[in-house]
Amino acid sequence: MSLIILRCVFIICAGGASAIINASLTNGLATHDPYLVFFSVMGIAAAVVLADIYVPRKRIDSISAVYFGLVVGTLLTYILGIAAAPLLDRTGNAGSIMLVVAIIACYVCISVLIQTKDDFRFLIPYVEFVRDVKGFKPLILDTSVIIDGRIEDLVATNIFDNQLILPRFALSELQGIADSSDKLRRQRGRRGLDILNRLRADPTVDLQIFDRDLPEFAGHPVDMKLVLLAKHLEGKVVTGDFNLNQVAKIHNVQVINLNEISNALKPRLLPGENFRLKVIKAGEGQDQGVGYLDDGTMVVIEGGRNHISKELDVVVTSILQTNAGRMIFAKYES
Repeated sequence: MSLIILRCVFIICAGGASAIINASLTNGLATHDPYLVFFSVMGIAAAVVLADIYVPRKRIDSISAVYFGLVVGTLLTYILGIAAAPLLDRTGNAGSIMLVVAIIACYVCISVLIQTKDDFRFLIPYVEFVRDVKGFKPLILDTSVIIDGRIEDLVATNIFDNQLILPRFALSELQGIADSSDKLRRQRGRRGLDILNRLRADPTVDLQIFDRDLPEFAGHPVDMKLVLLAKHLEGKVVTGDFNLNQVAKIHNVQVINLNEISNALKPRLLPGENFRLKVIKAGEGQDQGVGYLDDGTMVVIEGGRNHISKELDVVVTSILQTNAGRMIFAKYES
């Protein structure tokens, strides 16, 4: 509603501006067409409103970079104009020279700010003040998370309000997997690209591609680049890779491990509990059988080897928890 009011006030102000222009032209010119002035001004105002309507999602970081780039570029031009005034007066064409300098200075300033906005977080001031608030840190995605697909389901639950960042080098790795000659690897890569495209198309998901190649990336493998980027952006690494998880912890980078999240959400079973389970295959032990819960947890059943493909009532004896997952040991008593 506030936007509608703002646009109506803007149109009214444009009409008033056209009246002022007509009044000034009447005093300065013998003849002019007031209707031409009116419709020209109103046409420009309508074009501005339509552009605002058809581009509903503005990037505050890009807008801020352009705004501050123009301010800094104009200020630099003014300072250079004062410093070089004696030399410019000798040329006899100071206005044209300063116009060229202003254009170059503004372009350079805007370009630098747009390319480095992730480094300096050149946004409106309150964003800087809330950077240290718990949970605001950006989440750096690795290739395994995109291919895995669970990140899409997690984001859909609105658990993550953070900005998601996919580095360009991780995207290149994903594209390489999608172009692999190995059929299974190629399918996994293409599935990852499909998931990435769905995340980018979702208006509720803030997913950004980090294009910059930082100097500290030189000579490092992809996993180390992810850790360095997380330190650079003060973010967290989201991964399902055990090795990357360990490397990140060594460098004091916070990690969100999807496997740990999955294990934390699995229903808890305690020693002594009874449940019914189908034996799928023989285990490694002499009398062991193996079954699986609905969430994929493996259950090793003592006394289950001779009951493959049958459902048994078993009793939990112990639970083994690891970073890679959870195993449940149970026994079958006939």
